Amino acid sequence: MKSQSNRRSFIARSGAVAASAGVIAASAKSYGRVLGANDRLGVGVIGAGVIGRAHFGVINNLKEKNNLLPVAVSDCWKTRADQGKEMIGAESSYSNYKELLDRKEVDYVVVATPEHWHWTMTIDAMDAGKAVYCEKPLTHTIPEALAVLKKQKETKRPLQVGVQAMSDDSYITARDAIRKGVIGKVIQAQIEYVRRYDSKKGPWRVPDEVEKYQSKPADLDWKAWLGSAPQIDWNPNHYFEWRCYSAYSGGICTDLFIHRITRIMKACDLLYPRRVVGMGGIWQWPDGRDLPDNIEMICEYPRGMTVYVLGTMSNRVGIDHLIRGYRGTLKFTKEGWVAEDKDGKILAEHKKTGGEDQNLHHTNLHNHIRNGETLNCPPELGLAGVVAVNMANESWRSSKVMGWDSKNQKMVPADTLSLSHEPEEVTELPS
Repeated sequence: MKSQSNRRSFIARSGAVAASAGVIAASAKSYGRVLGANDRLGVGVIGAGVIGRAHFGVINNLKEKNNLLPVAVSDCWKTRADQGKEMIGAESSYSNYKELLDRKEVDYVVVATPEHWHWTMTIDAMDAGKAVYCEKPLTHTIPEALAVLKKQKETKRPLQVGVQAMSDDSYITARDAIRKGVIGKVIQAQIEYVRRYDSKKGPWRVPDEVEKYQSKPADLDWKAWLGSAPQIDWNPNHYFEWRCYSAYSGGICTDLFIHRITRIMKACDLLYPRRVVGMGGIWQWPDGRDLPDNIEMICEYPRGMTVYVLGTMSNRVGIDHLIRGYRGTLKFTKEGWVAEDKDGKILAEHKKTGGEDQNLHHTNLHNHIRNGETLNCPPELGLAGVVAVNMANESWRSSKVMGWDSKNQKMVPADTLSLSHEPEEVTELPS
């Protein structure tokens, strides 16, 4: 009886999510009617570091084609904000992002800051009436992601999560094929994000920058950068190499795995995992980081399947990205995907359009704002990704298998829950 009750509540919640997706699309259409002159979209960027600069390039690429007006750039390091302003030809630059949100000309905001600031800035932007493109992961923690989704439902502001591979149609077409039963009952998927860093300089270390700024720049507001993180004295390692520290990031899981697990979630209609294990360590670069430099994770989902993600940073030899079903196997390729049976007979194949491209991902948001085009990475999918990767990190930290407490919407040690060992009814993501 308990498992049936869990299934009913799970389906009910999913129905609410799907219903909210329809409301979001409708509100996006009405939102598009109050844009600037000639359907122009005013854009503001919060964060002018490495990722922010990548978005500057996108804005410049799309400025004329998509009728964008760069309004403002904000960064707690004023020099960077000023540089960003010049790079995209914006009207203003600020060291306090709330001044950017006060600008009525801003229709949508790009949040391109360290992870620990994502939720606050995204919520503040939606409260200010702005649409948001939030870099991945949606948030640093699960409670933050739940708060963002709650706020998005309240405000109905468009919110695109910056997992740009979702603008590759391989995953939605794979989903359609799987729903039709092309490869039969799905039981397992595998994917990876592998790199090989310099032996003396591990993941995300930038020693030249750290050495150059042993003293804090006079126009950098360090307290503002720390935000809700522990208040410490100026530390250039933490500022420039924040992905190495759990106060600001989830490292490999939240910065890299989020790109991969989201693909499988989209293709297999996955939301929250039932159990997750993360295994790895600080094996190659014991340089003061407190997040693993090599890690793997396995997620078990209620539909009755597992997803394996490999994440070595010491060896770049990857594994095939594929989904295994009873009738066949769907393998992702550079061209799209191909599904074959056990004898190699092609069951179906797809030549992709789009790609892992920020230009396409921004354009998808622009079209959503203007005419209600379906978002490629909506906040519901962003939340599901945050849940999976945070459970993997907590498993690694605690040496415990983590479980998802669906009633209380939080992760807990799996052995404290009465979890089924049988498949539960499949819950589909909003289309």
